[in-house]
Amino acid sequence: MTTPAPLLERTSRRGLLTLAAVTIGSGVALLDGTIVGIALPTIGRDLGSSLSGLQWINNGYVLTLASLVLVGGGLGDRWGRRRVYLVGMAWFALASLGCAMAPSTDWLIVGRMLQGVGAALLTPGGLAIIQSSFHPRDRPWAIGTWAGVSGIATAIGPFVGGWILDHLSWHWIFAVNVPLCAGVIALSLFAVPESRDVESTGSFDLAGAGATVVTLGALTWVLTSGPGAKGAALALAGTVVVLGVVGFVIAETRASRPLVPFALFRSPVFAAANLMTLLVYGALGSMMFVLVIQLQTSAGWSPLASGLATLPVTVLLLLLSPRMAELAQRTGPRLPMSVGPLVCTAGVLLLSAVGPGTGWPLVIAGMTVFALGLATLVSPLTSAVLAAAPDRLAGSASGINNAVARTGTLLAVAAIPSLVGLSGDDYTDPAALTQGYRLAAFVIAGLLVAGGAVSWAGLRPRPDVEPARTPSSR
Repeated sequence: MTTPAPLLERTSRRGLLTLAAVTIGSGVALLDGTIVGIALPTIGRDLGSSLSGLQWINNGYVLTLASLVLVGGGLGDRWGRRRVYLVGMAWFALASLGCAMAPSTDWLIVGRMLQGVGAALLTPGGLAIIQSSFHPRDRPWAIGTWAGVSGIATAIGPFVGGWILDHLSWHWIFAVNVPLCAGVIALSLFAVPESRDVESTGSFDLAGAGATVVTLGALTWVLTSGPGAKGAALALAGTVVVLGVVGFVIAETRASRPLVPFALFRSPVFAAANLMTLLVYGALGSMMFVLVIQLQTSAGWSPLASGLATLPVTVLLLLLSPRMAELAQRTGPRLPMSVGPLVCTAGVLLLSAVGPGTGWPLVIAGMTVFALGLATLVSPLTSAVLAAAPDRLAGSASGINNAVARTGTLLAVAAIPSLVGLSGDDYTDPAALTQGYRLAAFVIAGLLVAGGAVSWAGLRPRPDVEPARTPSSR
């Protein structure tokens, strides 16, 4: 057996370069999840897309990412986290190039789904590399930095997309990924140590992976296209969803190395944190989806102005995320993970007033409050999930949480527009869009309140349960 590499420290050159490689790489994938949102109205006009087409351009990426991120975590644990991370980066670069050349909506949707495959391979690797490669005392700092950069990448997407649309064309939103991925690959080859789960043996859980893809794909179709579909097609898709869920549970209980080790959910912290993730990330993804379209269509803002509105999120996540990770290590995750969603709710309610004639003060105020809530919850959430799992399952734990986060976004973006009565070309009609947008904001606020309630109830200290370990206590 190979001798494990020495653990990295935050003050070492290799530690800093490794952290840079995994945060920038993960950031590229997360950035792409939001940078496209600001361009959706422009892409829709250029390619003649319907609202359903725009949803699929957004959701095609999230679908394959959410479906396969568990596979990415498992492959990294088994075959080497750095190796799978590098494969994911290269795949993502090639798929991005394909998206940049898309001549039609269908082509772009397929390209986005291929991008999601690459993102699924690299995303869980970032956190798993941190958890397995850094000294326990430096993990909270490294995780907080990763979470902050990840949050920034998610939030800065609309701003970067707006700048590109003002100066270039929407095709460059995808082309810009290629040099970024090349830089991350070079840095990873130079600095990142290899690690794997030495106990990972036996056949790979292909049945569980297949059931995940089929179930989420059918469920996304039902939520996005189902309301206008024929009864027979809807019934068939619903049957596929039910059979997929049953098949997944059977596959996971029988697999020697399941993608989802159900034993992880015996930890109240792990279970509550993932349920909270589903609700909060569903709210976050759907809010960014509807807000940028509302700002451009109804308020008349340019893509660049719409992107600039997200700057409070970027700044506050950068400043506060590492500090919140260290605070949560001392106080526990319950308070920040309960308060954070409620602060986000206040921001969403402020932003619900966005409409024709809306100026900067309202939007900046709403985004600032929303950003404070995100900065409060993101780092403690990530630390809580990883602290509840053993080191050897770091890839699986990270993959599960990433899958839950993307699934929340996927389902919310698919369901909320039709739930509030938006369809077809409504995204080009200010009156129809404003009415639907305001209803959507109240639905999103409800998801956030539910997320805070789950954290408060599920992370309550239990005298009969061993407290969740912090990363530094291993």
